[in-house]
This record gives sequence, C-alpha cells and structure tokens, in this order.
Amino acid sequence: MTTELVATPSRFKGPLRSAPFRWLITGATITNLGNAIAPVALAFAVLDLGGSAAELGTVIALYALADVVTVLFGGVLGDRLPRQVMMVGTAVLAALAQALIAAALIGGWATIPLLAVVGMANGALGALNGPSSQALTKQTVPDAQLSPAISLRRICQNTAQIAGFAMAGVLVAAIGAGWAIGVDAVTFALAAACYSQVRVPHLRVPSGLSMLGDMGAGFREVLSRTWLWVLILQALVYHLFYGGAQGVLGPIVVGDELGRPAWGWAMAAMMTGFLVGGLVSLRWRPKRALFVGTWFLALTAAFPLAMALSDSLTVVLLGALLHGFGLEIFSVGWDLSILQNVPEDKLARVYAFDQVGSFVARPLGLALTGPVAQVVGFQNWLVVVGLVMAGSTFLALLLPDIRRLERRA
Repeated sequence: MTTELVATPSRFKGPLRSAPFRWLITGATITNLGNAIAPVALAFAVLDLGGSAAELGTVIALYALADVVTVLFGGVLGDRLPRQVMMVGTAVLAALAQALIAAALIGGWATIPLLAVVGMANGALGALNGPSSQALTKQTVPDAQLSPAISLRRICQNTAQIAGFAMAGVLVAAIGAGWAIGVDAVTFALAAACYSQVRVPHLRVPSGLSMLGDMGAGFREVLSRTWLWVLILQALVYHLFYGGAQGVLGPIVVGDELGRPAWGWAMAAMMTGFLVGGLVSLRWRPKRALFVGTWFLALTAAFPLAMALSDSLTVVLLGALLHGFGLEIFSVGWDLSILQNVPEDKLARVYAFDQVGSFVARPLGLALTGPVAQVVGFQNWLVVVGLVMAGSTFLALLLPDIRRLERRA
C-alpha cells in the first residue's frame, strides 16, 4: 500500500491510530445521523402536504433515479480526482439543498414537486459522494487493519442512524418535518468540515481513456468476478421489492396501526440490528465471509413479513432487528471481499457499478409499490416481498464462487 498514514498517540488502537481514518468515520457518522432523520421527515412531509401513497413513492423514486443516473460518473471521478475533495464538495452542496427544503417546509411554501426536484438534486450529490467515500477507507488504514476498519466504520455510522431514526418520529411529531430536515442540512455542513481534514495522497491513475472508456474498464472488472456480478443482481431484486416496502408501505402500515413514532422506532430497531451485527463482525471473522454473510442475508425477509403478519410493535421491532443484523453480517463480508480483491485504482468504479446495479430497479419498485399494493392489499404485498427476498438469497448461495471465496490473512 502506497498511502502514507499518520501515527498517533498510543491511546488510539487499531485503525483509529490513523488520523485520516478518524476524520473519515467522524464525517460519515455525522452524515448518517442526519440522513436517518431526513427520509422519515420527508415521507411525513409529503403526506402532510396531502400526498398519496403513489405520490410518496414517486418522490422517493425520483431521488433514487437521480442516484442511479449519476453514480457511474461518481465512480469515474472518484478514481480520477482526489476522493476527499469529491466528498467535501458534495457535502457542502447537499447542505444547501437540504436547507432549501427545510426553509420551504417551515415557511409554508413547499410543494410536492419542489420536494421531488430538490430530492433529485440530493440523490445526484449522494451518488457523486458514495463511491469515493467507500473507496477511501482503504487509503486511510494499513492493509492489516482493513477488516476492523470496515467493521468500526459501519458500527459508528449505524450507531448514528439508530439515534437518528429513534429521534425522527418524535421530532416530526413535536416540531415538524421542516425543522427535522434542517438538522440534516447542519450535519452535511459539519461532515464537509471533517472530510476536509482527511489527508491522504491522491492516487494518480494513468489513463488516456474518456469517461465512457473508464466506465467500460470498471464494468469489465465487475464481469471478471462471477461472485461480484451475481450478488449485484441479487441486490437488484432485493431493492426492486424491498425499497417500496420500506419507503412507501412501512410509514403507512406501521404509522396507521401503531402511530408515527412507531415507524421511527422500527427504523431504530433495524439500525440496532446493524450495530449488533457490526459488533459481532469485530470478533467473528469466518474464513468464507461472503458465503456466511449471504446466508445471513436471508434474515432481511423478517421485516416485511413482520409488518404484514402482525400488528404487535414487539414483533415488528424484532423483524426489523433481524433484518438489520443479517444485512450487516453480509455487508461486512461484501465490503471486505471487494476491498481485498479489486485493484485500488478501480475501487470507486466498482463501487459505482455495485450501487447502480443494486439500485437501478429501485425507482421502478418505489413508483409501482403504491399502485400495486392498493390493488392486492398492503399486507399481501408485504408477504410477497418477504418471500422474494428470501428466495433470491438462497438462489445466490448455489453459486460455487460465493461458497469458495476466502478472506485473505
């Protein structure tokens, strides 16, 4: 590894000995605190403006569409430009965009089309930021600390999201959606300040290719690894069905039956599952991390099935907890597999294809969930979602490349 890292006093251990890594996870943690509040606040803002389930799905779908359209450019730029510069710039612009939404809601001049347009801008900015943020982890720690760094970063971010989701429903009920989104604007500004302190050398990638040529090189890297593109396809199916279940049906079904704060608590329970999974991953490092993680991914079906089959808050929270736990065990193995097996100069592009492949069908799922669920019934559709999520996971486990891939010592 060519990155020069900063030694720090002995009170820091493991990956936290690296100052760039500390600034990176601090910025990412602050961002996740605000981003946990924002989607809950946005959902209820649309509903408070008189929006239907279909309109709520459209707003979220447009955000996801902007993300998908932009993320490949974010991957190319993340491999061409200094990644920390990409993160600072996008965080500053996102702070301004969220401040505009907050002002509109607080001032009483917000409309659903305005929320949709500014939401698309936020989706594009998140897509430009994401590949650089994910790829930067490897530049901030020595190779020997990569596995605990992945787990620690995810633990910090998930802890922040637990707090954010737990606060979200209460904040919306107490002070309104506009002020809650204003909190997200502040967190983006603070995150930008943290990212500006991440001091790592820029990896200068020699390439005479155009933007499309660089995208093609990243795509070929994905296709060269069967486990990589198969699990990206599995994620496509997951987000096609689950995106609408969480983004559209969840606030309606849980909010109507158990109250608006209950949806925030359900999101907090899911993030608690993420946190527990991260803590387990710090100590438990299976040799075939990707295979084991894919088995645990089947637990994600528990959340939509709990929402469909029970009106008990305890059952819903348990389903959300299992969803988060299973997904986190998988995610740690997934990130480690990518960072250990993909060349560093292609990491941002591979992460971009991971994101676009995973989320390309999400806008369609979000847009169709409301109308389809209204026809077949909200609970019936949630059962279908749970069965599809479990079934697609078991199909992925049949692939020999997933069963055989081993973590590097």
